[in-house]
Amino acid sequence: MASKELNSTDYIQHHLQNLKFGECSDGKWRFADNHINIGEVHTDNKPSKPYTCEAENMGFNAIHVDTMGMSLLLGSLFCFFFWRVAKNASVDKPSKVQNAVEYLFDFVRGVVNDNFQDKSNRLVGPLSFTIVCWVFLMNLMDLLPVDLIPWIANGFQSSTVYGPIHYFKVLPIADVNAPMGMALGIVILIHYYSIKKKGLGGFLGELTLQPLGKWAMPLNMLIEIPGFYAKQIALGLRLYGNLFAGEMIFILIALFFGAFFDSLYGLTLGVFGILLNLAWAIFHVLIIALQAYVFMILTVVFLNQAHETH
Repeated sequence: MASKELNSTDYIQHHLQNLKFGECSDGKWRFADNHINIGEVHTDNKPSKPYTCEAENMGFNAIHVDTMGMSLLLGSLFCFFFWRVAKNASVDKPSKVQNAVEYLFDFVRGVVNDNFQDKSNRLVGPLSFTIVCWVFLMNLMDLLPVDLIPWIANGFQSSTVYGPIHYFKVLPIADVNAPMGMALGIVILIHYYSIKKKGLGGFLGELTLQPLGKWAMPLNMLIEIPGFYAKQIALGLRLYGNLFAGEMIFILIALFFGAFFDSLYGLTLGVFGILLNLAWAIFHVLIIALQAYVFMILTVVFLNQAHETH
């Protein structure tokens, strides 16, 4: 295995890189160069292969394996955990875990009842419950040490070594594809219910005839259409921006540990980094919970607007 020394810029870029799988220059699908290097011979830190698999050239269809893997893993854990709680639920002697789950369920149900008027729709309640739990679990990954999962995935080697899996981004929400993919699902539901409840003509009429009437249709479209879609795009970007910023702060704090044992100055920086990391982690707990709640309640509000007729 080849190794290289990482400066602060390289360290930050390393932790912002996803484990990428996509199409290489020979038309075959592989992991990007230096992402997975099991059994490969390296020369000057470059794989000796007759083709190139550069991450930036893989295009739109490339898959971020770490984002997909962590999202599916956390979603599966969430489903399994609540399935076990429901299976072992007791009316006479509920456990503490059951009481906590029921409290969370009642909280989400109260939010839905207060903000969603169409009681005939049975999808919004389970959808909201799934969103708040799944997003919270994905956000919670931000509290793990930034080097822990990459260190494990890299074969228990440091980031200065190209190990079996050199890149692994544990926070799915810090990859814009995850929150925007979730927002896209909400966008599809908004359009589906808007057309179902109002008809295609009624839905298009809201975007073209308001607020100034049919004689000002071009102006109405300039006002309504950008605003209508900007809210839906912001649903994903808001979640991504807040968690990406939080992850960046954790990465910057981690730079304090770079020279932990080198000198008394490095030890002082390391201790300061530990205290700073603890303080930010405590504050960040509020952020990850708040962002899960905000994504959930905005979903309920937007779907309620899709059901409203004028």
